[in-house]
Amino acid sequence: MSVSTHGLRVRRGPHAVRAAVELLSSMRFAIALLTIICIASIIGTVLKQHEPVGNYVNQFGPFWAELFRAARLDSIYSAWWFLLILLFLVISTSLCIARNTPHILRDLKTVKEGIRAQSLKAFGQRAETVLAETPDGAAQRIGALLAGGGWKVKLQHREAEGRSLGWMVAARAGGAHKLGYIAAHGAIVLVCIGGLFDGDLVVRAQTWFNGKSVYTGGGLIKDVAPEHRLSPRNPTFRGNILVPEGAQSSVAILNQADGVLLQDLPFSIELKKFIVEYYSTGMPKLFASEVVLHDRETGEQLPKRIEVNHPASYKGVEIYQSSFDDGGSSVKLKAVPMGAAAKPFEIDGTIGASSEITNGSDRLTLELVALRVINVENFADGGGAMTSGADVRKVDLRHDLESRLGAANKTNKPKVLRNIGPSIGYKLRDASGQAREFQNYMVPVDTGDGQPVFLLGVRERPEDPFRYLRVPADEQGSMEGFVRMRAALADARLRDRALDRYIARATDPKRPELAAQLRASAARALALFAGTERAKVDAISSGGWQAVAEFMEANVPEAERERAAAVLVRILNDVLFEVLNLSREQAGQAAMPPDETSQRYLTQAVLAISDAHFYPAPVAMMMTDFKQVQASVFQVARAPGKNIVYLGCLLLIVGIFAMLYVRERRLWVWLAQDGDNARGTAATLAFSVNRKTIDSDREFEHLKHKLLAITKDPAS
Repeated sequence: MSVSTHGLRVRRGPHAVRAAVELLSSMRFAIALLTIICIASIIGTVLKQHEPVGNYVNQFGPFWAELFRAARLDSIYSAWWFLLILLFLVISTSLCIARNTPHILRDLKTVKEGIRAQSLKAFGQRAETVLAETPDGAAQRIGALLAGGGWKVKLQHREAEGRSLGWMVAARAGGAHKLGYIAAHGAIVLVCIGGLFDGDLVVRAQTWFNGKSVYTGGGLIKDVAPEHRLSPRNPTFRGNILVPEGAQSSVAILNQADGVLLQDLPFSIELKKFIVEYYSTGMPKLFASEVVLHDRETGEQLPKRIEVNHPASYKGVEIYQSSFDDGGSSVKLKAVPMGAAAKPFEIDGTIGASSEITNGSDRLTLELVALRVINVENFADGGGAMTSGADVRKVDLRHDLESRLGAANKTNKPKVLRNIGPSIGYKLRDASGQAREFQNYMVPVDTGDGQPVFLLGVRERPEDPFRYLRVPADEQGSMEGFVRMRAALADARLRDRALDRYIARATDPKRPELAAQLRASAARALALFAGTERAKVDAISSGGWQAVAEFMEANVPEAERERAAAVLVRILNDVLFEVLNLSREQAGQAAMPPDETSQRYLTQAVLAISDAHFYPAPVAMMMTDFKQVQASVFQVARAPGKNIVYLGCLLLIVGIFAMLYVRERRLWVWLAQDGDNARGTAATLAFSVNRKTIDSDREFEHLKHKLLAITKDPAS
């Protein structure tokens, strides 16, 4: 019994191996692997790779963000399962080549001259005729003609019992068709091997077997321990390095799924000058870097110019111009109060740095994110793409609908592009860690109505568009007029003086009894707009036009609401004009005349004061001066596998070309003594092609005429 069991195991072992080989080398298995790779590549294209965890949480939510990280979808091309699939694809394709190559090579050496003469009658493309020559003469002639045309030819003389039966002429052309199969499959193997070698596999192997570990902390690069650094002799890597103007660096950052690794380079890169040129649309058309490479061993210095698609190469490392960034520009900011308790102050900062600011009992962290010197916007619609839809009071339903309809419903409007100057981007983060992002423009912008405004943008999440508060610029081109008017509106004494002036100007001296009623209405409207009425009525908003509208809805019948609102708005605008002039008098400026220019300024100032009640920060940081320092972001890569990939791509092109455009053709001509004519030869020609086309039909007709002198098929 034991012998029998042992015998079964002996038989099952080879069977299991053969089954595994059959599975791995099958076309279905390879196609399944390619399908998974294609799906993974699509996911890797749609889903941004190597983004911070917070970005995925903000965009997809915590559940999906955690699922993406667990499945390594945020770093697909370095995921263990993706590399494993590539490895299996290499094994599968290699086994397929190993199994089929011997058969293909044997098939290339034969022209199948042993085919039975009777079998030629089963071919779809065949012809029969009688030649006025002997079989051996016809065979030699036909063979010579085919050989001269590039065919591989063999002649076989067949005899039986010492009697000649005839001659079989067998020929073959287009054998490169099957060589294309080997080339195409070999290309897949080479591309996968090159991809594995130049991918993350070698770097990850060093973390598995060479004592290296991912770094997850912060601080200076020079303070990072050696176990988080890779040697300059690392055979393959791909990372990024940021170099500010006037500085140099020799350490690249290799992003990993759970941190970073530092790659020491055999040289340092010094950025002498960064060059950027823009299109009229504001998009960069050229950015280049003038650099000096400092060899860390010999001290040699090599000047280089690096542009997009024109990398520099040194010691086997390619240096690509990837992008550009801020290199630590310095800015001067002035805090403009947006809340009643806030005070103005000035602060100096550096892009990328943060500082603490105090607002009463609240402490906020100011994070300086970005300095943009050029901002080109489209002003074709009278306000630019950046400001359209940003004003919450103005809802253009037709524009909103048309923006969502197809191209057939849209008209092509010429673009009016204009550079509106520098902007500062920053975040204000509270004690709980929540942050809002702001973007404020340094100089006022005329959006088309003749009144320049400062644009103060804010958004809650990175994927949201900025919403803009438009603060009017006074005749000095500053926000001081707006700030003074808002401060005057918050002063009860100045509000009373403005009411006195308004009543004196608006009341008919012949009807003094109306003065008290008009003053009461104007005082109530002004208190609602200023936000002081909210303490008495909790349901009313904090101020602005929203508070006035809510009060009207709660206290005025609907039938009278439109007429009452028109009267109240006119009264309120007149009183606010007095508030504006009082604020100017307090600053030693002349009162504004009641003309069209003053009305434009007043209208925008009133709207800005109304919207400022909803501004989600106590201050707005306005940039007063800056010194730009630019930086280049280089991608550095040592990729010895790229030559393997290039060879694989070449083989793939050759292989596909051979399989698609090279037709394998086979030809047989059986020549035997004609029974009715001792001096004639009965000839039967059969033609076979792997892919029948119009060209193959033409070639068959040509061969019939050339070999057998047949100009028309006798059967037809």
